[in-house]
Amino acid sequence: MKLVLATSNKGKVREIKEYCKDFEVVPYSELIEEFEIVEDGKTFKENAIIKAKAVYDAIGDENIIVLADDSGISVDLLNGEPGIYSARYAGKNANDKDNLYKLVKELKQKGLETSPAHYTAAMAIVSKYSVKTVHGWMYGKVITDPRGENGFGYDPIFIPEGFDKTLGELESDVKKDLSHRSKALRLATLVTKTIKL
Repeated sequence: MKLVLATSNKGKVREIKEYCKDFEVVPYSELIEEFEIVEDGKTFKENAIIKAKAVYDAIGDENIIVLADDSGISVDLLNGEPGIYSARYAGKNANDKDNLYKLVKELKQKGLETSPAHYTAAMAIVSKYSVKTVHGWMYGKVITDPRGENGFGYDPIFIPEGFDKTLGELESDVKKDLSHRSKALRLATLVTKTIKL
């Protein structure tokens, strides 16, 4: 079964492919030209649905299932920032490092070295039959001293509950069990397997 991902983020594609071995997982950019999707939802769930529907409509093939993920980190002592703006926290063309260092700077400006935080992953599954959504969360704290090279995004400054290493330092198989995206993917694969095209 072809599962089309509404992303071209290599880190996300790799993570989802690892998890969805029962499916032929294809980033949408392999089927059509990449295009800008305006994510103007107020929540992770709304943005995931916007992305999945936009890609499903653009491809125009009712025999596919599109999976979109909208995820990010929310830091308690920054009033939940960056939240849905995690991927563009430091500006529209920001990369992972820019975003990470903006978050570190915001914490330091408040005189903080750490704060409780959590990751959210919302996934939308769009087929000719329905639009379904699932969520996964991972709780822990952020620090202002990035550590580790394993991962992407804010991984080097996030320490999951029950650990003393950042996601950037943890082994991939440990992260896979903990991850907000893995938790959402577990549910998304269950939903996807019930869809008979």
